[in-house]
Amino acid sequence: MDESSKPTTDRAVPGFDASVAGKRAECDGGGPILGTRYAGRQEFTGTLSGEFVDHGDPPWRWYLLKDLERKPDNYADECVWCESGSVFLVDEPNRVPGRP
Repeated sequence: MDESSKPTTDRAVPGFDASVAGKRAECDGGGPILGTRYAGRQEFTGTLSGEFVDHGDPPWRWYLLKDLERKPDNYADECVWCESGSVFLVDEPNRVPGRP
């Protein structure tokens, strides 16, 4: 895993959520458009590892999505950290649990 893609903060608290581990999920967010000052929508589909990081105060929860089936063309990593509010289970109608 590329450590540069992991959310950073002074109060990062890692954890593991077995209830989502191994489930297929989608997440979306924004990312820089190379060569511009703008950002664009990025969409990912993969498998939740179960790993999460709570960071900030109040804490934001970020889940690790790995084994990516769908990612932006210029995205080189095989995993991405996704904010919990942007994670949706593919095979189940429920959203991934939110803030701790």
